[in-house]
Amino acid sequence: MKDSPKYSTSHQNTSVSEKSLFLINDNYNTLEHVIDCLVAICDHSEIQAEQCAIITHYKGRCEIAFGKSKDLIALHEDLSLYGLDVEIF
Repeated sequence: MKDSPKYSTSHQNTSVSEKSLFLINDNYNTLEHVIDCLVAICDHSEIQAEQCAIITHYKGRCEIAFGKSKDLIALHEDLSLYGLDVEIF
């Protein structure tokens, strides 16, 4: 009997060039500012942006984008210009 295929919802099977952009918690940006930036720059919905901001506040960081490094670098630069602390992993 053959084993059934295994499916993963994690990013393990993705290309090496794909990475994640994380929003890092800070003590100086307001929740409203973070939400506005995520909506305007990352094209998040209001609800998605609010959830990411709250997760970041309570857990210290939250994945806000996933994709090719070159695309994430552009988002990283734009978000940094608006004072958000972001890191690509």
